[in-house]
Amino acid sequence: LELPFIRDEQLTRCMRLRFQSLQQKNTKPQDGEKLLQPNEHVYRVDFIQQHNLSFLRWNIQLERAGKVMVTGTSQHWTPDLTHLMNRQLLEPVGIFWKKPGAKEVECNEADAQEFGERIAELAQIRKVMYFLFTFTDGLEPAQLKGSIIF
Repeated sequence: LELPFIRDEQLTRCMRLRFQSLQQKNTKPQDGEKLLQPNEHVYRVDFIQQHNLSFLRWNIQLERAGKVMVTGTSQHWTPDLTHLMNRQLLEPVGIFWKKPGAKEVECNEADAQEFGERIAELAQIRKVMYFLFTFTDGLEPAQLKGSIIF
């Protein structure tokens, strides 16, 4: 079973508006609030099957060299991520990168494995799971295709 990461542009835009609103009003975020940075985007996975999932592997493809960090969030239902708190970000994160000239995407295998297994567990109580993708080294969302295989 392969479940794709779907870019949630509406939630990303909503979180960016929160950031702009705070700047315009010259107010500080709530204590521990996670504000979306320009290189961060919200993605989701819709679980069409919730039970008997066993994590097999990640399928992350990058069109060019760069790095992406995938962080899960602990919201249980459709979240209002505009007030996402740092304590709602899950550990470990999945870090995937592609070196210049390389064909294959690399990752920290142990963290990626643990993260994948945790997602399989969380799927039992969720129909949807939200993630923050952080792009670095010039990488952008259009240059990524990703999914989780159970």
